[in-house]
Amino acid sequence: MQRVARGRYRPPLIPRLIGAVLTGWVLCVAVIFGWSRRAAEGRADAIVVLGAAQYGGRPSPVLRARLDHALALWQSDRAARVVLTGGRRPGDLISEAAAGRRYLVRRGVPTQAILLEPTGRTSLASMDGAAALLEAWRDSLPAAVRDTMPRRPSVLLVSDPFHMLRLDVLARLQGLRPLPSPTRTSPISANRAVAIEYMLRESIALPTDIALMLWLTLTGGSMSSPTTP
Repeated sequence: MQRVARGRYRPPLIPRLIGAVLTGWVLCVAVIFGWSRRAAEGRADAIVVLGAAQYGGRPSPVLRARLDHALALWQSDRAARVVLTGGRRPGDLISEAAAGRRYLVRRGVPTQAILLEPTGRTSLASMDGAAALLEAWRDSLPAAVRDTMPRRPSVLLVSDPFHMLRLDVLARLQGLRPLPSPTRTSPISANRAVAIEYMLRESIALPTDIALMLWLTLTGGSMSSPTTP
């Protein structure tokens, strides 16, 4: 009578895949939370402010918190340039970037210190546009000045804490040297339940943006229409 060989039990493939995906997602959420608590010191070549809603040229509380934080950084001489991002949503008369410029100019920031990226409707498109602006600004400088600057500009990233990891990754993929500088006064940060909700959303948006950026890079597509905010 033959004896049936008994090997080590292996669970079915699909449950193992589901377990791996869930483990990766939990780790992603943990890293997003950890990154949200970081804040860099030192100077940078520019401050990059991610857009948020504005109403008839008046920044929403979320956008105002980001602009106030950027203003404090500029006043502390943390960077000489401020890059404002954010396009127009349906029905808007001006872009989020233009509303931000109006807000900062009224508070003493000279217009020549501000660069606008007024077309991006998503984090991915805004970061792509900001990198292009900084490259054009660097190329416009005299050669003697340009040669003393690092090839990869350093940027203080200003947004809500939950946003920091994704912006850091996108900035690096765009050839920038990111320094996180989250605002702590946003209404999102003030509400723990809302902050957790945004972090969970980021755990999906982060891998989606990375995959989309790699796909567009491989296919030569445009960054103008990514889908994650």
